[in-house]
Formats: sequence, C-alpha cells, structure tokens
Amino acid sequence: MNHKSAKHMLLERPWFIVLALAGLIGGALLITSFIRSTDNTLSLCSTAKTTAQSIAEYTATPIQLQSIVHYATSRTVPQQTFDEISISLEVLKDRLPCNFLVFGLGRDSLMWASLNPGGTTVFMEEDPEWIQAVLKDAPSLRAHHVQYRTQLSQADRLLKTYRSEPKCLPANAFPIRYNEKCPLALTSLPDEFYDTEWDLIMVDAPKGYFATAPGRMAAIFSSAVMARNRKGAGTTHVFLHDVDRKVEKAYANEFLCEKYRVKSAGRLWHFEIPNAANMSDQPGDRFC
Repeated sequence: MNHKSAKHMLLERPWFIVLALAGLIGGALLITSFIRSTDNTLSLCSTAKTTAQSIAEYTATPIQLQSIVHYATSRTVPQQTFDEISISLEVLKDRLPCNFLVFGLGRDSLMWASLNPGGTTVFMEEDPEWIQAVLKDAPSLRAHHVQYRTQLSQADRLLKTYRSEPKCLPANAFPIRYNEKCPLALTSLPDEFYDTEWDLIMVDAPKGYFATAPGRMAAIFSSAVMARNRKGAGTTHVFLHDVDRKVEKAYANEFLCEKYRVKSAGRLWHFEIPNAANMSDQPGDRFC
C-alpha cells in the first residue's frame, strides 16, 4: 500500500479525524497564547520564561472545553476536511478575537466558536427545528433563524438578470437591510447581522442541492456587499464551501471575484475582499 492510500484510509476513520481536530484546537490555543504573551524584543531566555508562564496560566473557555469533549466522545465530525479547516484556522489565529459570521449551523459549530475565543461567532440557519436540536446540546452557541427569498431553481436567471435591477449593483446594494428590490439581498435578519462589521464570513449554508432549496446565492451576494462596505481596517475574509457545485462556483466568480481568491483546499475557496475605498479601478456596475 502506498503512502497516499494509507493516508486516505486514516482520514476516512472517524477516530483519526477526532484526534486531528482535538490537536488542531489545542494547537491553536497554545499558539494564540504564545503570540499574545511574547514581545519580539525580549531576549531568548526572557522569551522562554514568558512562554512557560503563559502556558501555565492559560485557561480554556467553557466552550473550548465543551468542544474538545464533544468531538472526543462522539462519532460526530465536522463537515469540512482537516485541510479545509486549516485555512480558516490560520486566519482566525491572525485576527482573533474577531467577528465571525457563519452561514450554517451544524456538526462543526462548536469547533468554529471554540476557535474564536473572546470573539463574536454567530450562526445563521434556515431550519428552526434544527436550531432547537443543536442548541439543546450546545446552548452557548449564538444562532439566528434566516428566511431566504430565493430558490436554487432561480439561480441561473438571477445571475443573468441581476444587473437590470439598479439596487443589485455594487454602488447601490448597501445597506442591504432595506434593499427589498434586489432579490439577492438578505433583508429580514436580526439587527446583529447588519450592525456588526464581520472580519470573517463562512458560507457553508443554506441547502443548495435540490430545486426548492434556498441555495447560497443570497448568502454569497450579501457577503460580497458587506465586505465591500467595511469601514474598519483590513480586508474581509470570506470562505465558501462546496465550490465543486455549479451555483457556488458561478456566484463566487461573479461576486467574490477570482482576483481576490488567495487560497483553496478541497471544496473550500478563501477570498480576501478589500473595501470599496480600495477598489478605485473597479467599475461601479459590476463586482469583479
């Protein structure tokens, strides 16, 4: 058996993924603690002493402890692969504590919340019964119900015709809270969605694999609009999962833009989108 085959078999085993995930979380916590406590101007001995104190004094948050126990004592594993998760983790380590918006509430929600200690992690989910089921076991998660105005069967038509509606154009789409004229704008969400400037956005929902499902068109469009209208420093990191599907890929290329894609792994694409002030060469009638 060659090396690749052996690796593939290991990754297929739930226990291996659980151990890898526990190591991923633990390593992130240790690295974060080290970064926050170490001054680059210190000497080698002083740095070692500070690091040892940091490790000794570090206290995990309740949700981090719950996350480790949850994944270590069940066969439940996140939907994304280790390589896909690692891309988002690298950004989280650099930006935390941050504002992290996740479209989708599921088997990886405890993990995402635990990887953003001290930050704000909010989940958007279209199925109210599923929200109740998840929060029953993890009541500390912050989740909101989303009602989408689109269906997957409309995806091709919306992509071809959105420019005919002025309120769908990048110069006019914001604020999306009141943008009823553009069917791709998310307009019926809690205030927290609109009032928070999100540093990271993960689009891994809603459902997008049957005709009457909402599809991810509005989530992708609205993420692009919010990123372009960021007021704070830095770019907005947008992660899109399931890019092997036609709609996700087409909408990513139209609204998140190939030129802003910086990394990829498996079925995940990572974009760094600057705000509109840093898009002086960008035409006002299209996103890319």
